[in-house]
Amino acid sequence: MTLTLLSFGQGYTARALAAALPDGWQVIGTTRDPAKAAADPVLRVWPGSDLAPEIAMATHVLLSIAPDAAGDPVFRALGPALAAAPHLVWVGYLSTTGVYGDHGGGWVDEDTPLSPATRRGEMRVLAERQWQSLDLPLHIFRLAGIYGPGRGPFAKVRAGTARRIVKPGQVFSRTHVEDIAQVLAASISRPDPGAVYNVCDDDPAPPQDVIAHAAGLLGLPVPPAIPFDQADLSPMAASFYAESKRVRNDRIKSDLGVRLRYPTYREGLAALLTDETPDT
Repeated sequence: MTLTLLSFGQGYTARALAAALPDGWQVIGTTRDPAKAAADPVLRVWPGSDLAPEIAMATHVLLSIAPDAAGDPVFRALGPALAAAPHLVWVGYLSTTGVYGDHGGGWVDEDTPLSPATRRGEMRVLAERQWQSLDLPLHIFRLAGIYGPGRGPFAKVRAGTARRIVKPGQVFSRTHVEDIAQVLAASISRPDPGAVYNVCDDDPAPPQDVIAHAAGLLGLPVPPAIPFDQADLSPMAASFYAESKRVRNDRIKSDLGVRLRYPTYREGLAALLTDETPDT
């Protein structure tokens, strides 16, 4: 039987996983954009298309569509159909480390009680619980802040628009998209239904340090520090500073045998600088 990945939300991370899968896989993804679907035979418009044939052939499902106030839209529309799918051996739900809430810079792991500090985190907790309520070979991946090709800080640093916002004690965990892809691929290779994995690098760091390092790599002046209470952030941007924690990633190493390609932002940024075209 052909290994078939049905990816709900064929976005940045899902495309990285598709690229990491070995030859022989069939990948089917969903998009809301009819023009994208018309240009790419891999894509289906959803909501809007009957995915019963794709669900019937799927051996693996990746869920990466953002939840709303009522939880996961795929769960509401297709949860029972997926639970009845005849060939599923692996389902992956992409959640966020935001489900842990604020820990004042302290460490969290997969067994830390969930106490989200933002509305986005609350919606992710609800979505996780919805999927856990079904009889599925479910794996939950709690992702830290994602960066990678096209999502690095260099363009803003070059343009002089990068800001080093400093909130004392604030740290974030982050992860390169290629490391997410290799974690997902490793889980697919050794399914463990019910497992939960934090996906992040080894070095939680203040965001201003990352910007400073990017400027140094470019040989440009380090942007001046701006105190958090003077930064005039949008409510969405400010919400990211409502939580400070360090996320442990031991389980992806011990259980999945993953060796991070980019164990800190330093290796990740160096790789981006090598690969990126200036001003993109």
